[in-house]
Amino acid sequence: MRGRRASGWRSQRGEAAGRQGARRSKGGGAMARYAIVTETGGDIPAEHVERYGLELAPMHVTFGEKSFDDGAFPVSDIFDHYRATGDLPRTSGCTPQDFADTFARVDARDPEATILYLAYSACTTCSFESARMAAEGRDNVVAIDTKSVTAGLFLVVTNTARFLEEHPDAEVDEVRAFVDSQVARSRMAFIPGGLEFLRAGGRLSNGAYLGAQLLRIKPVIEILDGKLVATKKLRGSMEKAVLALVGDFITREPLDRSRVALIRNEGLDETLQRQVVEKLRDAGFQEIEWIETGGVISSHCGPGSFGIASLAAE
Repeated sequence: MRGRRASGWRSQRGEAAGRQGARRSKGGGAMARYAIVTETGGDIPAEHVERYGLELAPMHVTFGEKSFDDGAFPVSDIFDHYRATGDLPRTSGCTPQDFADTFARVDARDPEATILYLAYSACTTCSFESARMAAEGRDNVVAIDTKSVTAGLFLVVTNTARFLEEHPDAEVDEVRAFVDSQVARSRMAFIPGGLEFLRAGGRLSNGAYLGAQLLRIKPVIEILDGKLVATKKLRGSMEKAVLALVGDFITREPLDRSRVALIRNEGLDETLQRQVVEKLRDAGFQEIEWIETGGVISSHCGPGSFGIASLAAE
């Protein structure tokens, strides 16, 4: 993960758009120069979406023949569907029309805004290419592949929103440099709560599933250069595995302890959640926030999952 750089593209004449000075509203107050767009797969809580004026392009979850926008239904529907049918819902990225509609919402809100698209890891979904298609003919879209998902993407997006609040006159190259730094320093790891979901999704063979169940093995999945990679196996209860993961995550390299995001969904023990927060507070982490996994990630990791995301120290 170290030293990786964000990749992306800029729509035609996007550089010129980025050189525009800060605009003023009719009332004389400063208007936002940038509007951040990302996917629902960032699992960004509603209060942050509202706080930073984010626009979300919907990813999709398909039950049988019916497709739904991620975020438009309770995540528990995924687990109920699997228990009732034995079939996992299928997930898919945003379509070009999803992005066309999202960009249009930005235009309606502020026609002069530069759209900063902070993308869900491009190697895991078609969304990045869909956004490129939707941006054809536009002169106001800057796209950056964050190489992150769920809580990792949440941190990159909200940290960038804070940067833009503090630096409203930042040029596009300055914003890109900030995001590059976030991407290079981003760290995320999680433990799926339901190995049967990995098996049903074809990511775990029946033999490996049975062996893992017998030996009480919990795989650790990390984001490495945008890819979800199984990096180690922990044995024992979920409580033991989660606390071991947290301990390793916060000690193997220096981290920025000002902020950490934690991932959970239905079924993660509440006492364990409190233990994790206490462990992080004792280690000096300041802002600790839980993120509920949405439909996309939950379809792959199952109920009772846990994850952690932060940034390496500068």
